[in-house]
Amino acid sequence: MEAVLAPLREAVREQGEVVRLMKEQGASDLNKAVAELKARKRILEAKELELQPKDDVVDRLKMEDTLKRRFFYDQAFAIYGGVSGLYDFGPVGCALKNNILQTWRQHFIQEEQILEIDCTMLTPESVLKTSGHVDKFADYMVKDAKTGECFRADHLLKAHLKKLMSDEKYSAKKVDEMEDVITQMDNYAQQELTDLFVTYNVKSPSTGNDLTPPTSFNLMFKTYIGPGGNMPGYLRPETAQGMFLNFKRLLEFNQGKLPFAAAQIGNSFRNEISPRTGLIRVREFTMAEIEHFVDPVEKVHPKFPNMADLEIILYSAKAQTSGQSAQIMRLGDAVEQRVINNSVLGYFIGRIYLYLVKVGLSKDKVRFRQHMDNEMAHYACDCWDAESKTSYGWIEIVGCADRSCYDLSCHSRATKVPLVAEKPLKEPKVVNVVQFEPNKGAIGVVYKKDAKLVLEYLSVCDERYITDQEKLLNETGEFTIETEGKSFKLNTDMVGVKRFQKTLHVEEIVPNVIEPSFGIGRIMYSIFEHSFRVREGDEQRTYFSFPAPVAPYKCSVLPLSQNQEFTPFVRGLSEAMTKNGVSHKVDDSSGSIGRRYARTDEIGVAFGITVDFDTVNKTPHTATLRDRDSMRQIRAEVSELPGIVRDLANGTLTWAEMESKYPIFGGQETNKKE
Repeated sequence: MEAVLAPLREAVREQGEVVRLMKEQGASDLNKAVAELKARKRILEAKELELQPKDDVVDRLKMEDTLKRRFFYDQAFAIYGGVSGLYDFGPVGCALKNNILQTWRQHFIQEEQILEIDCTMLTPESVLKTSGHVDKFADYMVKDAKTGECFRADHLLKAHLKKLMSDEKYSAKKVDEMEDVITQMDNYAQQELTDLFVTYNVKSPSTGNDLTPPTSFNLMFKTYIGPGGNMPGYLRPETAQGMFLNFKRLLEFNQGKLPFAAAQIGNSFRNEISPRTGLIRVREFTMAEIEHFVDPVEKVHPKFPNMADLEIILYSAKAQTSGQSAQIMRLGDAVEQRVINNSVLGYFIGRIYLYLVKVGLSKDKVRFRQHMDNEMAHYACDCWDAESKTSYGWIEIVGCADRSCYDLSCHSRATKVPLVAEKPLKEPKVVNVVQFEPNKGAIGVVYKKDAKLVLEYLSVCDERYITDQEKLLNETGEFTIETEGKSFKLNTDMVGVKRFQKTLHVEEIVPNVIEPSFGIGRIMYSIFEHSFRVREGDEQRTYFSFPAPVAPYKCSVLPLSQNQEFTPFVRGLSEAMTKNGVSHKVDDSSGSIGRRYARTDEIGVAFGITVDFDTVNKTPHTATLRDRDSMRQIRAEVSELPGIVRDLANGTLTWAEMESKYPIFGGQETNKKE
């Protein structure tokens, strides 16, 4: 295997070195070199996945058949033909999703003392204009000129070129040219994409019709707030903005102290051009996000030592650019060696890993991949994605980024509201202050009702800007400001500059933000793949090995048959389960007990209680408790079983402890009422 991968690794390493040198030299065609590096990385990763053991690959068709047949989820509006990218969760899927979210709340919000809020999904345009979503949250799209069917331009062009490259009539030179186009796909502007569609004569894959030229398509769902149509807005593309906008209130709630964290769980919306691959790329999805606000010069987490000894698969930027594989690394070493930027980021990476394993992802199928420099936003200090290995390859399921102070600064500038925290100084310090000194009367006479806009603008300007405008005042006698889309000319009669010294006992800081962002649908899909099993010796018997805390039902209650003597015991067990807060499912339908076991296993029910003739005939009354994964059973008193299942479900008891404490069930000793 390594012999096959070695030349691919070397190709990545060589290109990584090219990119490094070009950065040092400030080369103009860096983007092309980076795109080539990404392409070589993709080839290496695809080959690694291709060479993985075949028994490690899930039977996706069989799994998806189970998910659909047992109504975990299905396409929304199915009887009307369905809408791609929208899904409805059935009873089992809904219970599983709720348990994943409840475990998230317990693992993060409760254990970390995080402040949970719930913000509106409708967002005014001005907010998303400030955050950059209105201008930048877009993909290029083409349409079938006759039917109007839409396609994402880069995906369609790539698929078309790959089809052409497989045709033997094209020369090696032409194939290399097309490969180069694919490599550069992320860098093309709108006109360049248009030219490529013409050059390669790309048609609609559905009808063969001509396509319209590529146009930029914003991925947010636009609407208007209120009946007048005067306030444009959008369904939120992420939950984060609500936490940034409520920063001041949250800081007050936390008695003005840093650090603290806010969290929000809710639905977000992205109008994907051509969603595919089930829950992985959808138009409406549930997110769980944390914004951890921290002093920028004190990025040290007091609880990081608790995470330091965790060993996690890390795929650093350096490894990616040198063709190396992801490596298992101790988290403490990663922070100490600055592979991970700081211990706050490192702490959350550790907590994210523990959560993912807790809800059912396989340890060896979870890795954290660091963003390379060209992938990171200009304001980010460091960014890692938790990725899950699936039949689709490695997919991003959680992002964990150090976003510096970008978001709070942007909203503060736009609203003129200081989103800052106060930090007590160990010793008072004297600072030089430079401020505009406006003549309110003169400004009011000239600009009347707009005078307030001018005064608000002048009150929040920084020292550098004030100094620049002061120079203009001295040279020309005036300068111009722009705010709220209007221009205002100010002269020496309207404004001056004041300099003085001030003694500070506290300083204002704009907190940095560490942001873990969880895609719940993608996590769910990963759990499905990592938990799907086929019974040894019976290819038709499939089941989901969900961990008990997230299993949709913790227990089934099964009478051995429809004999009425079992009914009081079944009813009593069901009532006791409810009192103990144990979700359960009673299956008193006809059919063999083995068939009913298989039916509950198929939806991932963790345990099963069976009421049989020994329950009825013997005192104290006992019943069997079955473990889904091992199919082994123990026998215990009926009165004990609800508490036992509760403790197994919340993790305070293990099945191994149960087997050591209670007799293993081998078969019932009586067959009818004696």
